[in-house]
Amino acid sequence: MAVFVALGAFVMTLVGGWTAGRVTDRRHLVLGLAGGLMLGVVGLDLLPEALEAAGEPVFGVPAALLLAVAGFLFAHVVERLLALRRAAPHGADVAGGAAGARVPQVGLTAAAAMVAHSVMDGVAIGAAFQVGGGMGAAVAVAVIAHDFADGFNTYTITKLYGNARRRAVAMLVADALAPVAGAASTLLFTLPEPLLGGYLGFFGGALLYLAAAEILPEAHHDHPARSTLLCTVAGAGFIWLVVGLAE
Repeated sequence: MAVFVALGAFVMTLVGGWTAGRVTDRRHLVLGLAGGLMLGVVGLDLLPEALEAAGEPVFGVPAALLLAVAGFLFAHVVERLLALRRAAPHGADVAGGAAGARVPQVGLTAAAAMVAHSVMDGVAIGAAFQVGGGMGAAVAVAVIAHDFADGFNTYTITKLYGNARRRAVAMLVADALAPVAGAASTLLFTLPEPLLGGYLGFFGGALLYLAAAEILPEAHHDHPARSTLLCTVAGAGFIWLVVGLAE
């Protein structure tokens, strides 16, 4: 049953990526919406789940929040290292080159993280169905709804960093297949709740960095329009609606 339900996530992921690819003439609106969706997923979905599941605090701070900070810093360090590595061989000014570079590997790394997250979406569906049909259905509704955002963001992030369309499509297909694989894997094992919570916190921090430091600044760089801001608010509001309906 869990694998069958995960096929809905597969379809919604592809629909999200297709939508992102069809509106290239309104790139700033796409990026604004993607940033809002990412912020909504992190703040309203990932971190609350992580805080609930990640176990005891560490030196007075919830483990999920520590891992969120670690994920944010990890994404920042990886981006800086890749940008410096690319700028150095061309003799560019290191500071200026790193600040302006759009490194394709960063986009692929971010998309791969989205794929890993989608695997965990599938695992969440399978684990919920192990608890009971009602729980499984509730989790499935939330996952399927926000996998539209996952597909949208996977395609957008990959293209944003200068990757060819075929790579963006390949990462989108991988992201669509990931929930099915995750759901199928739960037939073989049970994931400990603290481990799942820790992963969600770490991934949430990395996603927050991409949204706040990359996606939203890029959205407003050439088109600081009110419509872009409204798309960002709409993206976050959509995730709020999805989370509220799933409760």
